[in-house]
Amino acid sequence: MKAQKENFYQKVFALVIPMALQNLINVGVSATDVLMLGKVGEKALSGCSLGGQVFWILSLFLFGAASGGSVLVAQYWGKKETEAIEKVMAISILFTEIVAILFMLASLIFPEQIMSVYTRDPEVARQGIRYMRVLAFTYPIAAYTMTYLNLLKSIEKVVISTVVYASSLLLNIVVNAILIFGLFGAPKLGVVGAAIGTLSARCMEMLVVLFYSKFRCKEVKVHLSMILKPDKILTKDFFYYAYPVILNEVLWGVGYSANTAIMGRLGSSATAANSVAQVIRQLSMVVGFGVSNATAIMIGKAIGEKKKDLAESYAKKLVRLSLACGIAGSILILAIRPLIVTILGFTGQTAKYLMNFLLVMSYYVLGQALNSTFVVGIFRSGGDTRFGMILDMTSMWCCSILLGALAAFVFKLPVTVVYIILLSDEIIKLPFCFMRYRQKKWLKDVTR
Repeated sequence: MKAQKENFYQKVFALVIPMALQNLINVGVSATDVLMLGKVGEKALSGCSLGGQVFWILSLFLFGAASGGSVLVAQYWGKKETEAIEKVMAISILFTEIVAILFMLASLIFPEQIMSVYTRDPEVARQGIRYMRVLAFTYPIAAYTMTYLNLLKSIEKVVISTVVYASSLLLNIVVNAILIFGLFGAPKLGVVGAAIGTLSARCMEMLVVLFYSKFRCKEVKVHLSMILKPDKILTKDFFYYAYPVILNEVLWGVGYSANTAIMGRLGSSATAANSVAQVIRQLSMVVGFGVSNATAIMIGKAIGEKKKDLAESYAKKLVRLSLACGIAGSILILAIRPLIVTILGFTGQTAKYLMNFLLVMSYYVLGQALNSTFVVGIFRSGGDTRFGMILDMTSMWCCSILLGALAAFVFKLPVTVVYIILLSDEIIKLPFCFMRYRQKKWLKDVTR
């Protein structure tokens, strides 16, 4: 029994630690922009945050498509059917590239209209448009990299993601510092410098991934012929399991973006404080998101191997682990709360908002840690992808966003009260996730 327990935690930590490091690195990219642009000014920071909203929605679209593909990949990996995995990868890459190009064109053609959704401040909008016009060129590059690396996790290849994103973070920091502040004789570009830093980092990621997939990865390969001529049967399977996940992620992402738009219309102080609070949320969730991704891999593989009792045992242990991660994240936010305000040098209303927003985040992340493990990890691994879509649609759009918008624009409630309402969705979802988990409708083999 003790040996089984040790073996379980060895498997978990072998997956969670590289993914947590990867999540931490991704937060580092956001934190770099926030810290550096925070020194430039509140308007630049707010513009960068709002100008990145299109990519935020796209990234969730990409994650949704990869997660839908991962439902199949993880279970086919349990069966060791690598040709089916390669076909699913090709379908996922083709689909995400088409979507990324459409997002890029929208950002290049309609930047003013997009920014008008998020802010009424002309200077914040101007900064956001400048940022978005450069960032748009990263979309197709990120689509390939993110899709490939997310699917690779489903065959237990998680270290390469850490290497890729660590390399890009270092490059991003260097280019950001040089171009935002105009170091070493370079032009002082502000938000445009931050966008160029991100573009440089995405190009490096793409090059490393192409090298790895061509020369280092022995288990599965990306075949151009499979991308250009996708397998019809597996394409049907992909969309059957992927479309609820994509819709789920996009609904959640657009919901978060709607929250940002609501905060953006409450003033630049609220926008800047929310930008920082979101980065701190991501920081506190690096291990929690790693646990949810590890859950999907381990349970999906166990179901593919026809070991449903093992999958159920894994689920119980991973729920407890995610609860511990959520509590740790809450404590972290409360501990660093005063320090963050001091480091950024915020004063007045912005500092007050940030202190209040971080207090809300301290309990929000506890719900998010558990819900991510339930929805992204346990339910999706067994093909129960529709439940998360329905839950997010109701908890966010029918509850937190609707009530938050009414609180902000109809009842004119204080900004912090609006923020509490907007971030109530994860708490609303918790009891429904527990009920679904106990029903065991997620224990299904979805392979052919």
